[in-house]
Amino acid sequence: MTAQQFPRGRSENVKRGGSTVLRKMVVAVLMAAGLSAFAGETGAQQKATDAEGHPWWRHAVFYEIYPRSFADSNNDGVGDLNGIASKLDYLRDLGVDAIWITPFFPSPQVDFGYDVSDYEAIDSMYGTMKDFDHLQAEAKKRNIRLILDFVVNHTSDQHKWFKDSKSSKSAEHRDWYIWRDGKGPGQPPTNWLSTFGLSAWKLDPKTNQYYYHYFYPEQPDLNWRNPAVEKAMLDETRFWYKRGVAGFRLDAVDTLFEDPNLTDNPVLAGTDKFGRPNMEEKYNKKLPEVHDVMRKLRSTAEEYGSVLIGETWTSNVSELKDYYGTKNDELQLPMDLMMTEFKGLSADRYRKHIVAVDSAGGWPTYVITNHDIMRSYTRYADGAHNDDIAKMMAALYLTLRGTAIMYYGEEIGMENNDPKTKDDVQDPIGKLGWPLEKGRDGERTPMQWTDGQNAGFSKAKPWLPVPASAKTHNVASEMKDQNSVLSFYRQLLALRHKEPALLEGNLQMLNESDPNVLTYVRRYNDETILVMLNMSGKDQQVGLDFSAMGYAMPRVSVLLTSFHKPLPPASSSVPMEPYSAFIAKITK
Repeated sequence: MTAQQFPRGRSENVKRGGSTVLRKMVVAVLMAAGLSAFAGETGAQQKATDAEGHPWWRHAVFYEIYPRSFADSNNDGVGDLNGIASKLDYLRDLGVDAIWITPFFPSPQVDFGYDVSDYEAIDSMYGTMKDFDHLQAEAKKRNIRLILDFVVNHTSDQHKWFKDSKSSKSAEHRDWYIWRDGKGPGQPPTNWLSTFGLSAWKLDPKTNQYYYHYFYPEQPDLNWRNPAVEKAMLDETRFWYKRGVAGFRLDAVDTLFEDPNLTDNPVLAGTDKFGRPNMEEKYNKKLPEVHDVMRKLRSTAEEYGSVLIGETWTSNVSELKDYYGTKNDELQLPMDLMMTEFKGLSADRYRKHIVAVDSAGGWPTYVITNHDIMRSYTRYADGAHNDDIAKMMAALYLTLRGTAIMYYGEEIGMENNDPKTKDDVQDPIGKLGWPLEKGRDGERTPMQWTDGQNAGFSKAKPWLPVPASAKTHNVASEMKDQNSVLSFYRQLLALRHKEPALLEGNLQMLNESDPNVLTYVRRYNDETILVMLNMSGKDQQVGLDFSAMGYAMPRVSVLLTSFHKPLPPASSSVPMEPYSAFIAKITK
């Protein structure tokens, strides 16, 4: 192949670019990165499809915001909706198309908002409905859509439905939840366990029956077999669609149904992180009826042109495929959460998994971390190449065929700040399971905006502590550093929005026997984008043969690298630095 001189980063691209064409290309990319992927679209109408009929969410980059931790506008130590609104320009310029906000509805905050007591209001700690409408309007001006978190499996025990349900066996809402007699005195109906370290049943002394809760006792499960529950929950989604919300991320969809015969789950060898017997959740998780509900939620969403993202924990790609629906009539975007459980970095493992997901028949949705999962920066860090690994992982999930979901702070290399003692723990899971289970506080710490007080999140003491790494990894500092993680993300997202092959191109793996470097191309019409990712801690020399793709003497124009030094001139192979990324355009 014919190669340009391979540059280092943004400034080196301009200084060392090997051709006028390449310099022009790089300048165009940098302008996009600096001005935003949406420059000139402020105030524009949000289009449901592009010129080729692709729905907006296929090309979107979603950005998850944990509202307690993003930006605190009233300086009470907890983030809020006005804080999010104040950062919309940052998100637009980063290249975000939609923000998914975890629950901000009224809640006793037992599970930090995932115990909803009213689906049609705003918790006062986050603001008011007027604040939400302001956020919605300002986001629309910047062509950013809002996605809300919809807790479909359960409510808070303080929800009016459950309060009535608990009042008597003959209450109007009694059958809206799962009430059952025990097997005997002091014996719950089944051996099912809550995922949060307790029995899944709680006895109500007033009616002498147990109610079922897959999560905390304060989160009773709804009875989705009751048509009244189904209608009420579908109507809750319509309430928000009518306010302009573009879709929902559906929480814990695997857990909507339980075996009506109350069959005990099989007990397995060993114990879990809470010291309980391991159990196969055969009779209270992933029952077939889940897919009936997904179809009904999808049908309701399509009344408003909205999208559904699913929290779909699956053990294999076949299970993931089921959530698209046999007629592509369930979730548009079931999350591939399997990659978050990979231990270490292996080009071969990622290659096989990506090929399987890509061929599953739906539009892939890639996630590498979220509010329940250790930050990827911490998970993959080796202590020597942490920022390089963060850039390499960004290049992975943002150049694959599919939709990407970022997590706030990922773009600046935020790391986990786990509690040091049990007394420091806020998350009830950590309090129950300490020290084997430390909870999820570590991945939920405040967004790091500056190197100043509380990382610029709030003037008051934040609800969770800011890590020392905020002094070096924060938005203000990284905006000034052309080689920072943030600068790499900005350039990468600009490329993703600009290059048709990255938006719609098919995916083809190259060098499939290479155990260290993951190499693939994205091809769309006459455009080909090459992506190379060194997943090892050593230098690698990667040769490329494009003849099978119809390129006898291809020209390689570099779009973006994370290299620390310029590459040598034209060569038939690419020297890859440890944990580096290389993205180029291939032309004849």
